[in-house]
Amino acid sequence: MPNDDLDAIDRRILAALQADGRLSNVDLAEKIGLSPSPCLRRVNRLEREGYVEGYRAMLGRRRIGLGLTVFVGVKIDGHADDRATTFEQEVVACPEVVSCHMVAGDADYLLEVTVSDLDAYQRFLVGKLLNLPLVREVKSTIAIQTLKAGGALPLEHLAP
Repeated sequence: MPNDDLDAIDRRILAALQADGRLSNVDLAEKIGLSPSPCLRRVNRLEREGYVEGYRAMLGRRRIGLGLTVFVGVKIDGHADDRATTFEQEVVACPEVVSCHMVAGDADYLLEVTVSDLDAYQRFLVGKLLNLPLVREVKSTIAIQTLKAGGALPLEHLAP
């Protein structure tokens, strides 16, 4: 649940930083209509309170040789013991896994896996994923075309 302490300026800061995380404080302050010092204090508070978790460059997957995205549904044999925690830790540590969600439905976890090609996916699947504790079933769905990925989070619900 969002914090009620976010005012219109905080929401404009979050939207501007999502659109361009490389904005200098001066440019950000100008963009949102605030002087630089109070703008920086607000950004620091938003970072400290966890609204801004970090900054990163978004890389072109195909451009860097990661042309295959596979969504993988994983069923496991149990959730309530240390082996389930080990499974989660090991899956999250795999660099090929760019997102991991515990889900309700046909699978227990939904992974987004990004690799160079089918051979690389086979190596990941057989050499890593199927060797993890508790893995009972895996269902792979190959993305044919990506229409949207890594989009900005919607912020409309934060407005009063």
